[in-house]
Amino acid sequence: MDNGKYVESIVLLSKLHTKQNIEVELEMSEMDLTAAESKAAYEEIKDYVLGHTGLKVSSLYIAQVKEKCGIIERVNYNLQKLENSRQPKCPPEKEKAIREALKHFRMI
Repeated sequence: MDNGKYVESIVLLSKLHTKQNIEVELEMSEMDLTAAESKAAYEEIKDYVLGHTGLKVSSLYIAQVKEKCGIIERVNYNLQKLENSRQPKCPPEKEKAIREALKHFRMI
């Protein structure tokens, strides 16, 4: 992956029948956070918001804020049955708390 400053590469190491060995030591503390490690589950986000603000947030509100932030979600198969049914919108104070949680988990 090339982000302009750093180039990330993947190397395939295979065991050859040779007498030469290459030893590589990697410190995990020096490694950058991967995209998979930065994702928090909905329950983790709910717990973080509850612990830091005392607000209870729903999965719907978290999904709405993630959509506003451009975080792509998987396809929702639990679609509304009625076209004209209304979903509650996330209140501003809960949206702010969810955004703080997403920043804490390095998702935004």
